Amino acid sequence: MGETPDLEEAIRRNSEVPTFPTLRKVSLIPLVFLIYYEVSGGPFGVEDSVKAGGPLLALLGFIVFPIIWSIPEALVTAEMGTMFPENGGYVVWVSSAFGPFWGFQQGWMKWLSGVIDNALYPVLFLDYLKSAIPALGGGLPRVIAVLLLTIALTYMNYRGLTIVGWTAVCLGVFSLLPFCAMGLISIPKLDPARWLVVNMKDVDWNLYLNTLFWNLNYWDSVSTLAGEVENPKKTFPKALFWGMLLVVSGYFVPLLTTIGSVELDRSQWEDGYFADIAKMLGGVWLRWWIEAAAALSNMGMFEAEMSSDSFQLLGMAERGMLPEVFGIRSRFGTPVLGILFSASGVLLLSWMSFQEIIAAENYLYCFGMFLEFAAFIWLRIKNPTMPRPYKIPLGTVGVTLMCIPPSALLCVVLAIASLKVMIVSITAVVIGFLFYPGLEYLKNKNWMRFSSIPSLPDNLEQRGVTACADQNVDGASEHLLGHGE
Repeated sequence: MGETPDLEEAIRRNSEVPTFPTLRKVSLIPLVFLIYYEVSGGPFGVEDSVKAGGPLLALLGFIVFPIIWSIPEALVTAEMGTMFPENGGYVVWVSSAFGPFWGFQQGWMKWLSGVIDNALYPVLFLDYLKSAIPALGGGLPRVIAVLLLTIALTYMNYRGLTIVGWTAVCLGVFSLLPFCAMGLISIPKLDPARWLVVNMKDVDWNLYLNTLFWNLNYWDSVSTLAGEVENPKKTFPKALFWGMLLVVSGYFVPLLTTIGSVELDRSQWEDGYFADIAKMLGGVWLRWWIEAAAALSNMGMFEAEMSSDSFQLLGMAERGMLPEVFGIRSRFGTPVLGILFSASGVLLLSWMSFQEIIAAENYLYCFGMFLEFAAFIWLRIKNPTMPRPYKIPLGTVGVTLMCIPPSALLCVVLAIASLKVMIVSITAVVIGFLFYPGLEYLKNKNWMRFSSIPSLPDNLEQRGVTACADQNVDGASEHLLGHGE
């Protein structure tokens, strides 16, 4: 029985997402490195895992944690990202499952978490330079430097994702090369016994878990750029597979070689210690190379995170959750207001300490991930026939069991947070609860323009009837991501 003309038009409008067809899309290699910088950016910052738990726990952490956390998150992102290949990513997923109110809350918590995370990178960039330029260590020169650096990196983001993507490729290669050199130099000095040192009575679990979680999360952030990706139904699973290999090996191998080649002093293992080890193993030239790579890596992470945050706001505007003005693009196709809001948040939060930033962003990120896992499982139950170009090769019970270990980890991260972090984070969540009715009031009063694209939940099955599912997933991706249906 054929569809009525009115129904066909409703389906067409519901599937419609505004695009810029003349703009270049992000291809596989730049997307891999955007994922790399969303999640990692290099082994800078993993040193605290040795300080907190010692060599053996640090090495085991970067093997076990990806299995418990990173792979499930990447699998969910692959399935949902190909199911909804549009800007907004996880906001659209949660809206589809639970309605626009919870979709907005997801967007608010994830955007705020991303902006808090991005506030780290200008500060860390200057921390690596202050040994060469002591004036950048504090005071007015540091404030001016943070401001100028944020403006320069924001402008690069404004110029477009193609530039950002290939910049990430160049920065990624440059940041990995010195660790390859240091690994080769360390081979004659390796002592495997150093890898096995552990003292379970002297473990800072708070620092240990927060360090692992911060270094191995944000796999879902790239989903907010899905509308800008070339052939996302095939590109997403491939990019996540190669990104996973790059991230895990980029952490584990440098830790393995540096721990095994120097005498252990856990008190020295903190942010920046890789540069000191480089000097011990290769001399001043290698230390400078590591410091330069670290500084530029922070630039790459800033660019990737801001792209994700700003396109998330654009996707929310396209779905009518934010005023239409957030959907305005520059002539380069970038979300103008999304970039400005994200940059302003970075400047306002750059005064926080490193540990406070990590704890606060982790706390908000946990709330968002609970919603993501719940939406993923609920859509498997509610809309089992919707086309999923990539589908995790497990049934509903299987994917539910898969989500239990990472959900338990989220509970642990929430439980070990300080009272200050809990209060600040819960206050931010409450603000999101108040924002939504406020924006609905503006919409109902017609005081601001909002997009009229229909909300997703009412028409999911209709979209499933008309969508064309490409069920073929690249063989390389299948080794990690399973077999699509």
